[in-house]
Amino acid sequence: MASSETQPRFGQSVKGLLSDKVTSCSGDVIALTRQVLKGSRSHELLSQAARNMVIQEDAILHSEDSLRKMSIITTHLQYQQEAIQKNVEHSKYLQDQLKHLMK
Repeated sequence: MASSETQPRFGQSVKGLLSDKVTSCSGDVIALTRQVLKGSRSHELLSQAARNMVIQEDAILHSEDSLRKMSIITTHLQYQQEAIQKNVEHSKYLQDQLKHLMK
């Protein structure tokens, strides 16, 4: 009779252990699913960051080109300013000569 009493208890304890294992495995599957989803989201974020970086790189290259062009324009404007300044000085000299001739 002791044998028949231990049988149900053993069966119940196996069922309890099995139930605990199923619960544990379910928790592990849920955790794994969350991790896969998080990895998928991370991949999406990295892809978006890469696309944004390419866009920024194009903008930087365009800005660099614009700065190079502005530097060339600045140099040309400096040459023009020097030429105008020389002409103004020459004009003053010519005005002085004209005044001297008119006297």
